[in-house]
Amino acid sequence: MENSLPVIPAKRYFTIGEVGDLCGVKPHVLRYWEQEFTQLRPMKRRGNRRYYQHHEVLMIRRIRDLLYDQGFTISGARNKMQELLQHERDKSRHGEVLLDGVEVIEVSNSQFGDFEDTTLLQEDEPVSGAWQHVRRELGEIRELLSLDF
Repeated sequence: MENSLPVIPAKRYFTIGEVGDLCGVKPHVLRYWEQEFTQLRPMKRRGNRRYYQHHEVLMIRRIRDLLYDQGFTISGARNKMQELLQHERDKSRHGEVLLDGVEVIEVSNSQFGDFEDTTLLQEDEPVSGAWQHVRRELGEIRELLSLDF
């Protein structure tokens, strides 16, 4: 994949224009790809406005790589995407977690100074504000990892 693509910001939703900029593809191409790749289903809101999530931006970059960089036809890229997604499903069924496109950030213990309690929490224990935020983020990550494409 082309290294000159910008880093995907930590946002929940992206407009079609933002995705076009992040993936180096025009919006009309993205609308066409939605018809050709059934896995690509952005949320549509008022006025049929499209909102893409992080995993869809990664999928679009993968499609772009297959078509533009590796020279696949639309049909070939569609088949390759099916294979890749099936492979990811198989891995997740076997307990392997795929973090393709996720940047690993190392954090020192000193950055956790604002947490009131560093022990593991049980589901029924009261939770501080910082832990609620962490729990909510982990829940969102779990949802993303369990999505079926």
